[in-house]
Parts: sequence; C-alpha cells; structure tokens
Amino acid sequence: ETFEMLIRLAENYTSTLFCNVYRNMAAEATVHVQELFTDVGLFLFGTDVSTEEFVNRFFDTLFPVVYNHVINPGPTDISLEYAECLRVARGDIRPFGNIPKKAIGQMGRSLVPSRTFLQALNLGIEVINTTDHLHFSRDCSRALLRMQYCPHCQGLTLSKPCMGYCLNIIRGCLADVAEVDLHWRGYIQSLEELSGALSGAHGIEHVLLNFHSLVHDALVQARINGPELSEQVNKLCGPPVRKPKQSPGCSFDQNKDNQGLKMFSRDSEQTLANRRKEFISHLRLYRAFYGALADQLCGNELAAADGLPCWNGEDVVRSYTHRVVGSGIKAQSANPEVKVKGTDPVISQMIDKLKHVIQV
Repeated sequence: ETFEMLIRLAENYTSTLFCNVYRNMAAEATVHVQELFTDVGLFLFGTDVSTEEFVNRFFDTLFPVVYNHVINPGPTDISLEYAECLRVARGDIRPFGNIPKKAIGQMGRSLVPSRTFLQALNLGIEVINTTDHLHFSRDCSRALLRMQYCPHCQGLTLSKPCMGYCLNIIRGCLADVAEVDLHWRGYIQSLEELSGALSGAHGIEHVLLNFHSLVHDALVQARINGPELSEQVNKLCGPPVRKPKQSPGCSFDQNKDNQGLKMFSRDSEQTLANRRKEFISHLRLYRAFYGALADQLCGNELAAADGLPCWNGEDVVRSYTHRVVGSGIKAQSANPEVKVKGTDPVISQMIDKLKHVIQV
C-alpha cells in the first residue's frame, strides 16, 4: 500500500506540473502520465515489462502533444497521422535531449531493487505461512502425547517434562523447521543489505517524487530548441497536417487524492525509507527464530525449571539421563524419543526459494 501511495503521489506531482505550467496541453498529457505510472506499478508488482520501454513510450507519446502546443502551436490540432509520424520520429529528433536516457537510468536503478524487495517480502510471508501449517508425523504426535498427557493418567497433573526430555521431543518434531534456520538468517541479512541500497538519491521515493522536474526540464529544452526542431520535423514528417481543435483544459482533479496522501507529504519524502528501516529492525529480532524455536518453547512454556522433579516419559525423576540431541535433521539419528525421517519436501522447496531470493 505504501508503494501504491508513492506511485499515486508521483503521478499527481507530474500531472500537476502540466495543470499549473502547461495548462493548454494538460488534458492530453495527463493521459500519458497515467499510462507511465500504471507501467511503473505493473513493473514493481512483478509484471514482465521493461523500464526502458515504458519510459521511451512516455516520451514518444508526449512529443506530438508538446509539438502541437509548444513547438509549433497553430489554430488547429495536428492530425492523428501526423502525430504518429512525430511519435515514431522522436528517437531520431531527440527533442528532449538526454533527459529520456537519464530517466531510464534512474527508473531502472530505483525500481529493480524495490521490485526485488517486494518479491522478497512476499516470499517471507510464504515461508512463515508454510512453516505455520506443517503437519507433524505420527511419531512426533505420539511423543508429544506421552510428554504432555501421560503423567495425567498417573494423577501427576502438576508435573512438567524434564528440560532434556522436552528438547529431544520438540527438536525431533521441529527438525524440518530447524533446517530453514541458516537460510532464514541469510534471507534477513540480504533484506538488510538491499534495504540499505534503496535509500538516498537512487531510492524509489527520490526518483519517483522528482520525476516531474525531469519532465519540466525536458519541456523547457523542447521549447528553447523549438525552431530547430520544427525544421527537423518538416524534413521527416513534412509540414503539419491539421484538424479542428479539441477544447483544451485540465481534467486532472488535484484535490481528489489529497486525503490519502497527507502522510506522504513533500516534507516527509523519507516515509517509505523510515517504515522500511523500522520494519527491518523488527525483523532482525527474529533472525534466529527457526533455530531457537524448540529451546524457546521448552524454556518459556513447557519444561520444568532446573533442579525441580520432572517427567521423563515414564516417571517423575530428579533429572533426565538420556542424551540430548542438537537441532536439525542430521542430529536426530541419535534422538532417543522421536524417530525422524528425511526432510519434508515442502521444507526443501522453501529452502530452495530462500536460496534463490538471496542470490537475486
């Protein structure tokens, strides 16, 4: 939603430029502005469009409008066929100098990492949801039953499992989940690094919210070089072919979006950066979540405190005497409480996805 709001605000700034400074062509230009920012959104949210292509398309479609109203204004509009000739010729005539090239560079540098960031967040959600809904094996379910409820049958309702006994069972049940640990840590570290690269002059807020000033520079350049451009156009497309004029005007409602955009005011360009920073710092607290889950469960909720009598699966004892195994699949071969088979294919798939997104 924050990204969508940012795109809308950047579109508003660019449309407002036409309404305030180039009112006579605002109605036509804002259509092309909307198309451009629709493409920005599609790109950010994963559609296979090229930044170079949609920025070029914007300047191609803008050129006939600028020619008609700024470079060679007349009592009537240019014909559709003539406008098409101008659109095709824009690359050769270069009415906006190197501004389109600059815009392509800025868009690419800021949108690609932002798109990767969003894809990574979606994968994070997928990993959490998948691990949240894992099915436990029958062996694990039986071990949990023995740990939690068997003492009740002997009237030992207040006794808690021994720490070592609890760890063996929970580590056995969560052996698959513990395999995610290493890759989850790498994933959060990569997100931190990527988040750092999204700030400053190459950051998406800076590039999108200042796009209107690039457009302004492009229009100024076209106006200054008007006579030369007219000559070039005449050579390539012939003299202007005109048709009756449409009534110009500014159809863009500047107040329409104001309510929703207050939080993203011009003074707080860092809104997205701040929210990202805050989010990453929260996420950092959960770096070791998957590796430490069994220990947290036993330590905080399930097991008896050290030195207290505890349940070992058969009786209440002073201490648990079996070996306590480590986390992860390999360590479970020596688990005296739970038999663990190979890695769950669903977990293997999640690990592959995490490896891939870390590489990206």
